[in-house]
Amino acid sequence: MYKRILLPTVLILIAALALAACQPTATPAPPGVQTVEVTRIVEVVKEVPVAEKKLKACFIYVGPIGDIGWTHAHDQGRKIVDEQFPWLETAYAESVPEADVERFLDRFIVEEKCDVVFTTSFGFMDGTLAAAQKYPDKIFFHCSGYKRAPNMGTYMADFYQVYYLNGLMAGALTKSGKIGYVAAHPIPEVVRHINAFALGVREVNPNATVDVRWIFSWYDPAKARQAAEAMIAEGVDVLAFTEDSPTVVQVAEEYTNKGQPVYSFGHYSPMAQFGPNSMVSGQLVHWERIYEDILMKVYLGIYTPKNLENVDYWYILGQKGVELGGDFGVPINPKFEAPLKAVKVTDPLLGEISVYDLVFKRLEQMTDPAVLFDPFTGPIKDQQGQERVKPGQRLSLYELTTIDWFVEGVIGELPR
Repeated sequence: MYKRILLPTVLILIAALALAACQPTATPAPPGVQTVEVTRIVEVVKEVPVAEKKLKACFIYVGPIGDIGWTHAHDQGRKIVDEQFPWLETAYAESVPEADVERFLDRFIVEEKCDVVFTTSFGFMDGTLAAAQKYPDKIFFHCSGYKRAPNMGTYMADFYQVYYLNGLMAGALTKSGKIGYVAAHPIPEVVRHINAFALGVREVNPNATVDVRWIFSWYDPAKARQAAEAMIAEGVDVLAFTEDSPTVVQVAEEYTNKGQPVYSFGHYSPMAQFGPNSMVSGQLVHWERIYEDILMKVYLGIYTPKNLENVDYWYILGQKGVELGGDFGVPINPKFEAPLKAVKVTDPLLGEISVYDLVFKRLEQMTDPAVLFDPFTGPIKDQQGQERVKPGQRLSLYELTTIDWFVEGVIGELPR
């Protein structure tokens, strides 16, 4: 149930929040780029009295909405805000090739009369920027990119912290010391997640390795299966992935049920049903938290086609944009509680602790507003043994979002 707020109160909130949105964030940014700390207006007001004003928001997806991964998660977010706001109308296009995004943007603006367009793939970035320049009176938001304009903001709900937690569990459960990662495309987002996962693995199991296999596709169940089975044949017994289907989880479940345990971690959407005996945990996203905040601010006039150039949402554990687990509210498959409690590690500050307890301690630390722990805290070396992060230092947001090197323990090349 949402509170109704009288119009004068709304106007006061608009003024206050508009000022708050202009305060610069303390996170380092690249030269010439300023990001802003986004204030969530929906924490203050969920609904204003319904008036004649309507808003149409359109979404462009790179995969099918039934992929049970990235696109499915975005569409769940769309459905939630569509239901939540009576003044909102939404439309979407699925399975849009990245090279063809401008045609769909034209259609949404010219034919569908969209007020706001969300493009949800890194490869849509340049096409979105071109559309923003072509239609300066419309609002655009691009997911996972870094290019902005007066009428184009960016947003991301990022999993690097959750991948690190998955890595802690993977390092504890592997018997062979060989862990596999089925990877979609060599962009900073995927590299960041692989690295965070490997850092977690090596914190628990310093000699373990993470073998990366590129499939160069966001959604290709056949290639994902082929890569997973090839790594299992080489001795890999734990799998993580970036590919928008539950295929890798299903492969691990098949092998486990045949008597060869292979464990997995889900990706973006709830996948526990596909691996009840083999899926340990995973990463879950709450895109609706970002969509509701953006759309409410557009509706109230806080965001306009003239003030988005420095608007960059970066939602992680602390902003409740992401969640640990293979299903909502289930951070770890109960079947793996005992095995994770049986593995002990020694932490310089925490002393001897089970991996199970370490996962929840790190989760608590990373959720804290002060971010008491970050996986990318030095010393960190790359594949060649060169120190990339000095002791005690953390990678900045800019360094995280432009990362183009693998950490120590990762096997595989990063295509240039």
